[in-house]
Amino acid sequence: VHLYRGEVGRANTWRMRLDGTTNWAVLTTGATLSFAFSSDKNTHVMILINSLLIFYFLYIEARRYQFYDLWRTRVRLMETEFFAEMLTPEREEELENWRQILAGDLLHPRFSITLWQALGRRLRRNYIWIFAVLVISWCVKIIIHPQTPGSAAELLARVPIGSIPAWVVLLVGVAFNAFLVVLALSTRERASDETASRQETRRRMTGHRLG
Repeated sequence: VHLYRGEVGRANTWRMRLDGTTNWAVLTTGATLSFAFSSDKNTHVMILINSLLIFYFLYIEARRYQFYDLWRTRVRLMETEFFAEMLTPEREEELENWRQILAGDLLHPRFSITLWQALGRRLRRNYIWIFAVLVISWCVKIIIHPQTPGSAAELLARVPIGSIPAWVVLLVGVAFNAFLVVLALSTRERASDETASRQETRRRMTGHRLG
């Protein structure tokens, strides 16, 4: 029971750390957009730089999520195999070696998910909306400042960044957002996987080594 309480405390601590990076991302985005739209003379480059900064926050949060998921998986194993067994001792599907699995995880900690999976989860949960706001804001900034363009050529003339031509800026932007879409889609999981069913919990605790 004390081990369970300790693991719950660890999970809650890392869960709060996840909120911290999300708050940084939201505040940074808000400040950047306020500056970008406060004057038609302010460059749209700030929005692009902020997108890279938000991705760095996503990376930090994904690393934190790996630790959070480590404690959460242990808690889930104890809930399903220890507490549930006391409440319904007649169950037939108990994992007989769950104690060995838990002891092995304590002796040799392993991340339950990879960094790629963690990035995908946090992207789908929070950051996809932030990136969507940044993309829309960048498009609006290009269109309305300094004034509504009269032609497509005039619009494209606002895209270059210094000596970097418009087509390079657009290509990098499309590639970056395409990467985010691939990340989100390639790491999609069933609801039962994300809430850690009993079989999934066992598989994850014997999976990836801590790194």
